[in-house]
Formats: sequence, structure tokens, C-alpha cells
Amino acid sequence: MDAAEAIKKEFKSLLAAQEELLKLLQDCKDTIEFGTTYQHWYSRAYKLVQSLAPERLHEFVSYYLIDPKRKITDAGNYVIQDYIKAIGARTNHYDKPLWDVNNLTAIRFLNQTQIISSLSSRIDSVLQDVTGHLFAEIQDSELSAATQLKKVSLRAAGALAGVVLERHLQRVAENRGVAPTKKSPTISDLNDPLKQAGVYDVPTWRKVQLLADIRNICSHQKSTEPTVEQVDELIAGVNSIIKSVF
Repeated sequence: MDAAEAIKKEFKSLLAAQEELLKLLQDCKDTIEFGTTYQHWYSRAYKLVQSLAPERLHEFVSYYLIDPKRKITDAGNYVIQDYIKAIGARTNHYDKPLWDVNNLTAIRFLNQTQIISSLSSRIDSVLQDVTGHLFAEIQDSELSAATQLKKVSLRAAGALAGVVLERHLQRVAENRGVAPTKKSPTISDLNDPLKQAGVYDVPTWRKVQLLADIRNICSHQKSTEPTVEQVDELIAGVNSIIKSVF
């Protein structure tokens, strides 16, 4: 099971627990059982909201956590933690509760489940953003290594930069739904389909082809030695492409 499927399964599990928790809120006799079940649910749900929508975490937490600045408890600021701590509603002159703690807690809990439900559509895009960020960090690290490798071997430095470009174009093709003709496409095999699909223009296509030629000199043409200028151009060119072509 991949990360997206695992998170979707967790979402379904959290939302499926809604019926059980709401049932426990029908009677104050089930406060302890509700608290135990809810605390486990809240810990799992908190992590998902924190990861997928940190901008909504404060709202999610506010339905549960008692505001330390609260001076008096009323229906507007009564939260789930109050109910779990067995804090009841204030009463009027006739000793009647001013609000229904079970109903109010149920509303707070439903607010939280609605946030969880609304985030399910963001799983794939968030994971893609995270994956892309990590991929970019790896690319930068590899290009930095290629720069250092020039001191040891121009061929090895150029070959490493070429691998970075090839992998990047493969990822671009996959993300754009561009299918190359070969199972294991090279830079040149990817360049034409990406241009034809409108991913980039002719000047970029020419630049990629030039970089592919330099990469081939570094990796295959043993009779021709790459120059420092060529390898520098390759590394700089690859860095430009990975920062501008997505």
C-alpha cells in the first residue's frame, strides 16, 4: 500500500468512527467511554490535519481544547474537553442547565469531522507537493556533487548531471501524461515528445538537445574528452531546466 492509499484508509477509519462517538454522546453516563474513544480518535485526526492542512489546525483544535484565557464557561466557548472533564453547563435560577452539554459536544465533534472530510480531496496534491520538494532537494544535491566531481573526473561529473536531467524529464513526462516511445527513454527520446506536447518551446528543445550531446560525450564517446567549459555548461544548463520545466 502506497502513502496515498494508507492515508485514505486512515481517513475512512476516522470518519467511520463518527457514528459510534455520536451514539456515546446521547447519554452522560457514557462520558468516560466517550472520552477514551475520542482521545484516541483526536490524536490520529490531529496528525492528519497537521500534515495536510496546517492552516486549519487551530480551528480543529479549538473545538476540543479549553481556551486558557476563558474567564467564564458559556455555550459559546464550551468545548469537547469540558465534556470529557465532566464539566457541566451553568444553571439558571431554577437550577436548570443553560445548554445541553451532549448536544453542544456533538456539534463540536461534527465540526471536526467536517474538517477531516473536506481534506480528503487534498491527499494526492499534498503528497505530490512533498514528493516534488524532496525530488528537487535531491537534484540540487546531485548537481552540487557533480560540481565537486569536476576536480576528479570531468566525465563522471558530466555523466551525473546528465542523469539528473534524464530523470527530471522522465518525471515531467509522467506528470504531463506524455508517453515516450521507448521503455527506458534517454534525454533525446524525451525531448521531442515533450516539445510536441507543448511542454516547452523550440529554444528550450534546442537547449535540451545540446545538453544531451554533451552528456553523450561524457558517457559514451571515449575518443573525445569533454572540456571544462562543456561540463560547466551541462551542469548550469541542467540546473536551469530543472528550475523552469515542470
